[in-house]
Amino acid sequence: MPLKIAFQMDPIGPIDIDADSTFRIAEEAQARGHELFYYTPDKLAYDAGDVVAGGWPLTVRRVTGDHFTLGNEETVRLADFDVVWLRQDPPFDMGYITTTHLLDMIHPDTLVVNDPFWVRNYPEKLLVLEFPDLTPPTMIARDLDTLKAFRATHGDVILKPLYGNGGAGVFKLKTGDSNLASLHELFAGINREPLIMQKFLPAVSEGDKRVILVDGEPAGAINRVPAAGETRSNMHVGGRPEKVALTERDREICARIGPLLKEKGQIFVGIDVIGDWLTEINVTSPTGIQELERFDGVNIAEKIWQAIEARRYTSAVIASR
Repeated sequence: MPLKIAFQMDPIGPIDIDADSTFRIAEEAQARGHELFYYTPDKLAYDAGDVVAGGWPLTVRRVTGDHFTLGNEETVRLADFDVVWLRQDPPFDMGYITTTHLLDMIHPDTLVVNDPFWVRNYPEKLLVLEFPDLTPPTMIARDLDTLKAFRATHGDVILKPLYGNGGAGVFKLKTGDSNLASLHELFAGINREPLIMQKFLPAVSEGDKRVILVDGEPAGAINRVPAAGETRSNMHVGGRPEKVALTERDREICARIGPLLKEKGQIFVGIDVIGDWLTEINVTSPTGIQELERFDGVNIAEKIWQAIEARRYTSAVIASR
């Protein structure tokens, strides 16, 4: 049965259709006969009891430079849709958080993917704290002396914004590096949020593995290898994707975290694994679908839609009783 699907996402015009996961999800939805609608987060609103959005009916196609067509702009009630995708990129600021509160008001009657309540409560760099035995030594702190003490204990560290994405603002600090205070001052001038500091994992030179989970189950992985002279492996900053198989350790990590992700409605998740250690659980706007599909010859977008359609079917059966 065709579904009405709305995508809350960043502007569709500039996306890379050969890498963007939202485009791939929309493409597969269209192939399955679903009806697409697109709006940007600034068009989301609460209006006298209704959650509404101003946007456009959407058609997508895999043609570079001509990858979408929009219908006439209209304002819609999101409660009239079967599925709403929460797919804008972080930063995970108060604007982002506000959208999760508004989308909470229509979920689960309208299925919001991923569940906005748990996206809000489980941002990527915080959910890992529930699994300290799977992660490298980690600190969340604002106080400079506290951060200094952590580095004194653990040596080389990675320092990054707590709510950033795409490798932006990530620094490797070697033991004795004198820039920690300056970086702390820089971040403090931008916002009042804590920072995250993790023990540096030398295995990152061999790659930072992105494992895709669909409804709590591992669907495959890609390895992201840093560019020469880089610590960061994110593809946004030049990381090179490579084909890689899931290891027993990867499966062990997924077996531990998968049931929680499924229970909390996190249907499409990308976790980051360096060596044997889990570093992030990405629930806001994970990427990696297209690279994995090319490497492994599997249709990950199809698996995602099968999980969503199963949930919608179950909801419809329950509602009809």
